[in-house]
Amino acid sequence: MNRYPHRPPRRKFLQLAASAPLFASQARIAVAADYPQRPLTFVVPFGPGGNVDSVGRLMAAAMGPVLGQTIVVENRAGAGGSVGAAQVAQAAPDGYVLMVGSNGPLTVNPFVQAKLAYDPIKDFAPIALVGSVPHVLLANNDLPAKTVQEAAELSKKRFVGCASSGIGSATHLTLARFNAQTGARIEHVPFRGGNTLVPALIGGDVQLASMEFSTALPLHQSGRARILAVAGERRSPLAPDVPTFIESGVPGFTAQSYVGLLAPARVPADVLNKLEEAANAALDARELANKLRSLGLEVAPKEHRRSAGFAAFLQAEYERSGQAARIAGIQPE
Repeated sequence: MNRYPHRPPRRKFLQLAASAPLFASQARIAVAADYPQRPLTFVVPFGPGGNVDSVGRLMAAAMGPVLGQTIVVENRAGAGGSVGAAQVAQAAPDGYVLMVGSNGPLTVNPFVQAKLAYDPIKDFAPIALVGSVPHVLLANNDLPAKTVQEAAELSKKRFVGCASSGIGSATHLTLARFNAQTGARIEHVPFRGGNTLVPALIGGDVQLASMEFSTALPLHQSGRARILAVAGERRSPLAPDVPTFIESGVPGFTAQSYVGLLAPARVPADVLNKLEEAANAALDARELANKLRSLGLEVAPKEHRRSAGFAAFLQAEYERSGQAARIAGIQPE
């Protein structure tokens, strides 16, 4: 006799338990087959008009037809990207709210902001890295140094100021790493974005600027300033005359601003896989690749366009940023 009328007999219970994995598997397959059933939202944690916003809108337009749904781009700026990142981290893990992520909210803010409402490693499921823009060291035309090594040596003899977009910014951390690796004494001069940074460099108020390649390239091409080196693994085809830091005698030195897609943690694996495939299908299209390159962005290699590869990339960037923040003496505030 079954003493617990609300429980199935033991034999029936064992049969149900044995079949549970099959039912769960079928449920996951159904989720992937039916997903998505309504429009998706890409949260850009910055205001409209910047590189991250532009990339997010291009990816939304390219992935929407692949997924068979409209993708709405929503700008949620604030706290260097932390406001939008928190919104996505706390969203339902169903694949309908995703983040267009970058250095700031993912691998910089954890070391400059004391109270984040999310964990950048634990609270997101990486989907795919879209691409990256290498950092450069841009020189005022009056600076006598012609290479990054000469700039490093010059800084040991006289004041050499280097602008960045702000204390704790990705480009500031790049400068800190360069100083530590070369023994340079280049002084950091923080600015509030490129609107004031570029005139200060061209006018001679600062001698160098640590900035993104896409922003520096027009200045280099017009002769208003000179890129001393690019922090990529290889030279850019857009400026083949500019050597890499590695070629310039700084072994293994790379630094970049990146953009990728992430979902809230615990999103179903089948949904994550479907998003990963859609992102890769979009990135394989020549038209999208050309549009991204026009922004100065290099499309990510295939290994980083997969969830596991992007996760490994983010872990390495996180550790690199933490090391640079310690070198720069930055304390979270």
